[in-house]
Amino acid sequence: MTTLQPAIDAMPAGEGERSVTTPAPAVSAKTWIAIAGATLGAFMAVLNIQIVNASLADIQGAIGAGIDDGGWISTSYLIAEIVVIPLSGWLAQASVRIYLLTNATLFLVFSAACALAQDLSQMIVLRAVQGFTGGVLIPMAFTLIITLLPKAKQPIGLALFAISATFAPAIGPTIGGYLTENWGWQYIFYVNLVPGAVMIGLLFVSLESQPMKLSLLREGDWAGIATMAIGLAALQTVLEEGNKDDWFGSPFIVKLSIVAAIALSAFLWIELAARKPLLNLRLLARRNFGFGILANFLLGIALYGSVFILPVYLSRIQGYNAEQIGMVLAWTGLPQLLLIPLVPQLLRRFDARLIIGVGFALFAASNFMNISMTNDYATDQLFWPNVVRAFGQALVFAPLSAVATSGIEAENAGSASGLFNMMRNLGGAVGIALLQTLLTKREQYHSNVLMQSVSLLEQATQARLEKLTQYFMNHGVTDRIDAAHRAYVAIGKIVQKQAFILAFGDMFYLLGVALIVALAASMMLKKPGQIETGGTH
Repeated sequence: MTTLQPAIDAMPAGEGERSVTTPAPAVSAKTWIAIAGATLGAFMAVLNIQIVNASLADIQGAIGAGIDDGGWISTSYLIAEIVVIPLSGWLAQASVRIYLLTNATLFLVFSAACALAQDLSQMIVLRAVQGFTGGVLIPMAFTLIITLLPKAKQPIGLALFAISATFAPAIGPTIGGYLTENWGWQYIFYVNLVPGAVMIGLLFVSLESQPMKLSLLREGDWAGIATMAIGLAALQTVLEEGNKDDWFGSPFIVKLSIVAAIALSAFLWIELAARKPLLNLRLLARRNFGFGILANFLLGIALYGSVFILPVYLSRIQGYNAEQIGMVLAWTGLPQLLLIPLVPQLLRRFDARLIIGVGFALFAASNFMNISMTNDYATDQLFWPNVVRAFGQALVFAPLSAVATSGIEAENAGSASGLFNMMRNLGGAVGIALLQTLLTKREQYHSNVLMQSVSLLEQATQARLEKLTQYFMNHGVTDRIDAAHRAYVAIGKIVQKQAFILAFGDMFYLLGVALIVALAASMMLKKPGQIETGGTH
């Protein structure tokens, strides 16, 4: 297989022109097999975030977990994943082949083990190890793409990676809902086995054996590793559990927040001072990478935030089950399979920043289309916003990755990959935490506003209460006082439901605003030159 080589910048070209370059180096079949295996692994790792969320209630019931404690089934996976992503570039120095194959194999083993968990404590531990091994697959796929492929072929590799980054979160609830309703929740873990075996086979035949270089690990930035792991784990836990525990009203959240602040501050100081840092944070000072990271963080907020908020709306307001929710969300995923393969062709013909801008604009528009929701807003009304969102997501990721990593040297590829992927996942954690909190706050606000209009002195309210009272008496309630009480309760539920609908509209508005800010950040990217076309002039 081709050895790791620096990513070579494309030659500058005029706006709308194609660059005249020498033919791009041929890419061996083994390299493409390695890229395919690695991106399949990344797809599975990301898929396992959302596929479990769709079936969380069923898992909680099966292993005897409470609603609050059951959240740790997802949290443990996310914490482990977000910690290992920035570590992977350093750990892979010993041997890319052994590191990838070992973690890919362990990911499958612990996926199957999760299906056999008997109680909550077992499930949390198994999910954490599954997340730690699966998290390796995400940055390693990205690293292989920007180091093994010449610049002309990178858009193809990044398009493959985009399937894991944007398609997997969108299709996760669809697959999870179908498997849970028709086969049982255990199959959301068993489903990893067949594609996982294919992944291991592809990596095994394509990655060359190399001598282990354990000495490189002995020279590791251990202080940076410790502070980063502690800081990210504490921060992720705060974000996942904060809303449930009333944020800073909880001593547990306060203590964890202090730990996260101290550890991450120490990490930043250590990385900037270390001779051989775990992550080269100075890459953030590069214009394209810095603004690319910002746009990617905001993309994470919207990407994971929208996948979180839609199922909550469909379940709470429309009463959909996991499979029905999955069918609605399928239209945010399926069109991407058709669009993503076309993105490399678009990069050959248009300025990558234009494609990114159009993608962010469409993604933002899809959220703004949902801000005027009503009681009847369900499958049919969500169809076009979901399709527009699919178009936007498909256009954003590969071009943004290409521009952000333009000019990244081979020795910095691990740091770039770790930072880029970690910030997208961290953005998702921040986005979900914000949406959970703001949804509650906005529901309370709208309830207060609506209740001011529901006065017992109003003739319309009295007429509605009388109608509901009569309804209950006609349906088996003999005591008029009991029927009147039920009418009051029904009015309260109607008001609360309407308040929630208005609050969900507010959440989509906020996601749209985040994407507009991401659009502005992407416009600050410097054109690195037209993407090479592999010898096509």
